[in-house]
Amino acid sequence: MLNRYPAWKNGLIVLVVILGFVYSVPNIYPDDEAIQITTDSLALAESDLATVTTALEAAQVEFFGEEFSEESILIRFNTVDDQLIAKTAIEEALTDDYIVALNLAPTTPGWLQAIGAGKMNLGLDLQGGVHFLMEVDMNAALGRRMEDNLSNVRSILREERIRTRGTNVVDNSHLEIRFANAEARSEARSALLDNFPDLQFQNRESGDVFILDMRTPADVILQTQRDTLQANRTTIMSRVDALGVAEPTVQQQGADRIVVELPGVQDPAQAIRFLQRIATLEFHLEAEPGASPASYTTYTSPDGLVVDVDNEVILQGDRISNVRSTLDQNGLPQVQINLDAQGGNQINRVTRDNVGRMMDILLSETRSRTITGLDEEGNEIEEVEFYEDKRLISHATIRTALPRTFVITGLTAREANDLSELIRSGSLAAPMTIVEQSVIGPTMGRENLEAGFRGVLVASVLVLIFMMFYYRVFGLAANSALIMNILLIFAVMSTLIPATLTLPGIVGIVLTVGMAVDANVLIFTRIREELSNGMPPQKAIDSGYNRAFTTILDANLTTFLVAVVLFTIGTGPVKGFAVTLMIGIITSMFTAIVGTRALVNIIYGGRNIQKLSIGSYRLPDKSGIEAT
Repeated sequence: MLNRYPAWKNGLIVLVVILGFVYSVPNIYPDDEAIQITTDSLALAESDLATVTTALEAAQVEFFGEEFSEESILIRFNTVDDQLIAKTAIEEALTDDYIVALNLAPTTPGWLQAIGAGKMNLGLDLQGGVHFLMEVDMNAALGRRMEDNLSNVRSILREERIRTRGTNVVDNSHLEIRFANAEARSEARSALLDNFPDLQFQNRESGDVFILDMRTPADVILQTQRDTLQANRTTIMSRVDALGVAEPTVQQQGADRIVVELPGVQDPAQAIRFLQRIATLEFHLEAEPGASPASYTTYTSPDGLVVDVDNEVILQGDRISNVRSTLDQNGLPQVQINLDAQGGNQINRVTRDNVGRMMDILLSETRSRTITGLDEEGNEIEEVEFYEDKRLISHATIRTALPRTFVITGLTAREANDLSELIRSGSLAAPMTIVEQSVIGPTMGRENLEAGFRGVLVASVLVLIFMMFYYRVFGLAANSALIMNILLIFAVMSTLIPATLTLPGIVGIVLTVGMAVDANVLIFTRIREELSNGMPPQKAIDSGYNRAFTTILDANLTTFLVAVVLFTIGTGPVKGFAVTLMIGIITSMFTAIVGTRALVNIIYGGRNIQKLSIGSYRLPDKSGIEAT
């Protein structure tokens, strides 16, 4: 029947409306001010929670909603002032090994969370947080790689019993080896060539010294820089995840810089200490009995055993290409490590000659701590001091020559998982420095959010008034569809995709409000024209929707393609605008065409009507009378 939807289609539309309402509801629940506590150690204990609550009670800070797990502790507060006071009290009660971060905790009811309904992720400009521009020290990355090559060269020449007059690193891309004669140089070149396929070898003489130059080609340097930047970006993303920040931004900028934006984090000093922490793995052999005390360092193994570790590094963590925690054939936990080609050659050569000895893995970290001092004028100042911290994380027997892929056994399930996480996310390929930082306070972010939603509200109200006044009953249908459209946008951004709402994103929503009624204006204008041409009301409604559909589709499709381009090539604010625009176009197509048609069908469908309440239109007679 004309202008009547079947029951299943009406039911589907009602279901979409209900889901849109339910999944947009969590956005009306405000977040609680909170503090999140994590640690670099393996796990948090309930004693840590007791220490935190005791410190808060001593500071007379009101708190509630303590949430404890082995990964983090979350404490909620009533006000921002309580949150800031609590942070200071907790930091004084805990050591530097703990990370105390300001955060926001959701208050969405449990039943909504159970069905996956949550709040929209807010960007830096709406929630506040910190923005960093970090620069990677590429010279340090190349220098570390060349020092690694130098150590490997010395090991190979020592095994081949080839004497030299010295080896040294000339610069970050140049290594030279000096020999007493050309025969020794030729033997060394043959021994080294297969182990360093990425380096260029060149012979030269300087007086009575025969020199073998090993240089890194420009394309290899460029690839190393790219790998270093990508490795640091991956590491930073893992570290940010540990902070529990919702929708952080970690993006490459240029050839040696990374942009980091952390919404909801209001402590830049803590974020700097966390992000800049330099960590790497070192593989060593256990010192031989009777070795000189200067050749080894004593550490304590995870099981409490005192171990003398030889100072010479077999392999560094930058040679690890992949790592994961698995189970062996007996169901026991193990950590599987994959090395790159050169790392595989190094570990195979060393372990082949040292079967039966113990191999030790050290986690070396360059940490920072804040120290208080006095400036020249006697004022108290805080300075950041860096120090190196090494700890033994694995002490195992070499049972056979290790290939590129090998496993570390003898661990509990938790130790295996934690070790794989440490290796995967604990190592920066090169040091990084902060070249630019800015902080957006929570108050400014909240003001932006409130101003943005006021803009959406004002725009919506003005459109609602105009549509109701100009199109009467049809305007009422368009207004209902507009409200449904906004709910669907919020629902989609809250649940169905990992989108983040930014201030430009709110602009996109405001634009969508206008575009949503554009389609209805085209449809209603087309219906008026058909009525003016003498078409019966029911046929005019059907014709108006059908004939306007192609125009609406073309207009929205071109706008959607522009939004896709903006999202693809844009960054930051541009992407935020593009996301809401794309979502808004899709939802407005549904609500403006299907939604309003359903409402009009309910009001007029299946009835014998003579006129429509769609505003003024001219009847096709000679009386000149206008119908309303």
